[in-house]
Amino acid sequence: MHYSAICLAVTICFSACGSKKDILYFQGTEQLNSTAYQDVSRQEVRIVPGDNLLIIVTASGTNQQSVVPYNTVDLSRGGFSQNLEWQGYLVDEKGYINYPSIGPILTEGLTKAQLADFIQKELSNFLSEEPIVNIRFLNFQITILGEVNSPGVYQVSDERISIPEALSRAGDMTIYGQRHDVLICRVENGEKKFYHVDMTDPRIFYSDGYYLQQNDIVYVQPNKFKVMGANYNPMLSTYLSVAGLLVSISTFVISIVRN
Repeated sequence: MHYSAICLAVTICFSACGSKKDILYFQGTEQLNSTAYQDVSRQEVRIVPGDNLLIIVTASGTNQQSVVPYNTVDLSRGGFSQNLEWQGYLVDEKGYINYPSIGPILTEGLTKAQLADFIQKELSNFLSEEPIVNIRFLNFQITILGEVNSPGVYQVSDERISIPEALSRAGDMTIYGQRHDVLICRVENGEKKFYHVDMTDPRIFYSDGYYLQQNDIVYVQPNKFKVMGANYNPMLSTYLSVAGLLVSISTFVISIVRN
């Protein structure tokens, strides 16, 4: 039984690993006419319920004490602790935050720049010096599941990440990841949307799913060979891993000999 399972595993691995079109990313770049596609600029991230916003206000003059009530961090001492999430404003389920002097602010749907501009104008009514407002997300994160080497939740400190970078943070796809159909789950304007991206197609660089948004879920589905192995024998995944290693070594040796 073990012998037949191993034989099947080797057959599956050679079938799965032997085809470049099922494995290589961004195939056919030499034939891609980039002028025929509109470059996808990164969309400005918009605030949604559940976001945690760090809002820092400084005075344009020398009187920094006047803005102390509007900061949750002590800027005179560096201000930032290791528990930044406790120093932000959590957007409630209706899209509001409660800000000193101003009161409830509907933030949902706004960009950071729009919210900063609104707070700056409102605070100008309470301060003698022009305030300067800076905002950042404290919980910009993405979730990566499925056939990757390190699935999990990843924080994105610079609030900018593409699908290739996200997959690289998760240790890349396993050899059994479905590269032709990576699923991105996203909430936009309160509605769930799904994007399917083909990592083998260079046109991904011009697709709406290229740049990820906060709280996106990336799911790499198993390919047919992994599903076939799971249906055949629960222990076959172990045999597949061993066989996959042997295939990789064989491919490496063959490439050296050919060169």
